[in-house]
Amino acid sequence: MAVHDLAGKPAPRSLLVNVPRLISAYYTHRPDPSDPAQRVAFGTSGHRGSSLKNSFNEDHILAISHAICEYRKSKGITGPLFLGMDTHGLSEPALATALEVFAAQGITVMIQEGLRYTPTPVISHAILTYNHGRQTGLADGIVITPSHNPPEDGGFKYNPPEGGPADTGTTTIIETRANEILAGELKEVRKVPFEKALKGGSIRQYDYVTPYVNDLKNVIDMEAIARAGLTIGVDPLGGAAIDFWDPIAEQYGLSLEVVNRIVDPTFSFMTVDHDGKIRMDCSSPFAMEGLIRLKDRFDIAFGNDTDVDRHGIVTRSSGLLNPNHYLSAAIWYLFQHRPAWRKDAAVGKTLVSTSMIDRIAKDLRRPLSEVPVGFKWFVDGLIDGSYGFGGEESAGASFLRRDGTVWTTDKDGIIMDLVACELMATLGKDPALVYKDLEERFGQAFYVRLDTPAGPSQKAVLKKLSPDLIAAGELAGEPIIGKLTRAPGNNADIGGLKVVTENGWFAARPSGTEDIYKIYAESFLNEDHLSRIREEAIQMVNAAFKAAGI
Repeated sequence: MAVHDLAGKPAPRSLLVNVPRLISAYYTHRPDPSDPAQRVAFGTSGHRGSSLKNSFNEDHILAISHAICEYRKSKGITGPLFLGMDTHGLSEPALATALEVFAAQGITVMIQEGLRYTPTPVISHAILTYNHGRQTGLADGIVITPSHNPPEDGGFKYNPPEGGPADTGTTTIIETRANEILAGELKEVRKVPFEKALKGGSIRQYDYVTPYVNDLKNVIDMEAIARAGLTIGVDPLGGAAIDFWDPIAEQYGLSLEVVNRIVDPTFSFMTVDHDGKIRMDCSSPFAMEGLIRLKDRFDIAFGNDTDVDRHGIVTRSSGLLNPNHYLSAAIWYLFQHRPAWRKDAAVGKTLVSTSMIDRIAKDLRRPLSEVPVGFKWFVDGLIDGSYGFGGEESAGASFLRRDGTVWTTDKDGIIMDLVACELMATLGKDPALVYKDLEERFGQAFYVRLDTPAGPSQKAVLKKLSPDLIAAGELAGEPIIGKLTRAPGNNADIGGLKVVTENGWFAARPSGTEDIYKIYAESFLNEDHLSRIREEAIQMVNAAFKAAGI
């Protein structure tokens, strides 16, 4: 994968999004419902797009919001709707549009005091906390965010009363209805002016910070972190965690410094990602270059993406941890330091995460549940405690409270940051050193992910990859022992293909959030073996495109 000349360097002004134009396009551009690229499309995490491409405009949010109102009514959801936004430029206009629709329907909506920012996991926590012990009048939620996507993007995702990402059945209903509303030129949508909506009584300002911060001690051993006196550095990357770290430090007596307090919709303070784009990806060493440079100032440091559902851990010993390495270390630690968790609580992982986790789970004598990409697949297991942990290779995870009950059913970057501190306070070594110990015990894993631009036709081909396309009996010199199109953990369609040998594997799938496709590959032998797996995977994908006439 070629690395852009600007990768890891401060973003030049020529790269910054024109925010006035972005906001103007949100209100003035009208999507064409007959163009698939301009329709509502829920990927692995809600609808995403850009107003500049007519894929995230006022009409989309009007239609989606009205469709959600209808969905709530059809399901008897009558409790409050917890609504949060991140710091992307399109998030605040989308918030205003959604509130205009919800107010017209008389729905009680809880928004952060002062129209400030709310992380994805905090919305999940609020939903679950409110619904605990209730059978009726349940709450649900919305997070307005495109996650770590570039500054010109917007996103809108719905979380039902279970608190986590909506399942495919739910998103299909909302997506289909929203597109019908778009095609009907929004004739069914009612709204009230924004200022009137704020004063109407159904839109309520709410303190999201205090309940979440107060509850952290029930999921993380905050006393252990404080006793250890660790020096902690935090870079919110201009995201929604900006209002949370000071209260956390104050309440629990942590020696914590927020190294960057800038909130700027152009994200001009970022260093450029691998492909020459500004992207708030806390798992990217290029995007995290600013915090990596400060690693020797702190015992441990971390950053999160704009909606705080991902994490990036920086240590003195290794700089930015590979996400797979940290997931492995966190799983190894948590399942040995949470005695109240069920003895049969499983390790949940997406099937493109490292197989090091498989080896750890086997050694810990814990069930392993391998599911498709998308955190929605972990929701039910986290709710009933049958999953102790659910994690994705893209640096997103959550886990149970210390007593074995549900914390959040969406990815929580804050607790993943803090458990790195707890691990270090308890074991006396940072997570990178813990991972080195795991390599000595279970072998060294060599892993790569390739992101390649892809149009809708290419993504459609990849989504329907079949084992029949793999005529060979070997991959990189080893017999193929598995050709998977359904996940072993829940038999759900993986939206791609995974090919497995004894010491390696690859998977190919289209991204559900960006116009790219991804090839993942891993070897437990060496770099040469990994290279062979990668090259053969690319050949197989290209053959699939050729067979489809692309």
